[in-house]
Amino acid sequence: MKIAVIDGQGGGIGKHITEKIRKHLGRDIEIIALGTNSVATSMMLKAGANEGATGESAIVYTVDQVDVITGSLSIIIAHSMLGELTPSIAAAVSRSKAVKMLLPIGKNGVEIVGVQKEPLPHLIDIMVNNLKKYREVE
Repeated sequence: MKIAVIDGQGGGIGKHITEKIRKHLGRDIEIIALGTNSVATSMMLKAGANEGATGESAIVYTVDQVDVITGSLSIIIAHSMLGELTPSIAAAVSRSKAVKMLLPIGKNGVEIVGVQKEPLPHLIDIMVNNLKKYREVE
């Protein structure tokens, strides 16, 4: 299974997602770090991603090459992450045939009704459990 982790700004969320996926799903999972900037990509690579790429073109190209896309809800909202998430990135992620497992967090002006607020570590644990189930079905 090939998983893209997309993040921007400081890369903290992507770093935590990458660490948990690597820890709980093992080395047979290929993790691709996709950062809107080099700091975010670097953080995810240090956390255990197999490879990484930075910027709009890399993200737009790669989201069609993976089985699952992870990150915060912000990765499908144009101009989120203080403008780092371009309309082209949001559109490419949205139209990708990959399964999207997104965390309902971020300062993006969107609130998902019916979703309880949870701390980031709990949300990532839920995501990792969902990835385990997805891998079993695949």
